Amino acid sequence: MITAIPAPSPSPDGSSATTLQRAGDLLARGRDWLDARGRPAWLVAMVLGFIFAWPVGLAVLFYMIWSKRMFGSCKKRDITPRYAAPSTGNSAFDAYRAETLKRLEDEHRDFNAFLAKLREAKDKAEFDQFMEQRDPKSEA
Repeated sequence: MITAIPAPSPSPDGSSATTLQRAGDLLARGRDWLDARGRPAWLVAMVLGFIFAWPVGLAVLFYMIWSKRMFGSCKKRDITPRYAAPSTGNSAFDAYRAETLKRLEDEHRDFNAFLAKLREAKDKAEFDQFMEQRDPKSEA
């Protein structure tokens, strides 16, 4: 036996949905549209809200903070590898790719450490030069 879902009763002005329901549906569609485009779309909506009507921008900002759209969770970044790619089905190529990516990540980390040491050495040399100019040793 198939039962029919009753249609909503019409409101006094003849429409089937109340204004509050329509506004809620519109806000839900807007939220879904912004979610599909990511955090930059939310930030643009917030800035435009502040430009055209500051309470709207403030409401969007509070909603982003409350719903955790402003700050992503760090748990996802810790679990997933830096370069994640789906399997190609070719195990030899997948192993080669994984090894190459690991090697590149290691080289990147080593290069960043080298640059940090280089900056530190440059800063030390500049500081030593400053100290020599500031307090010249008297030759007597």
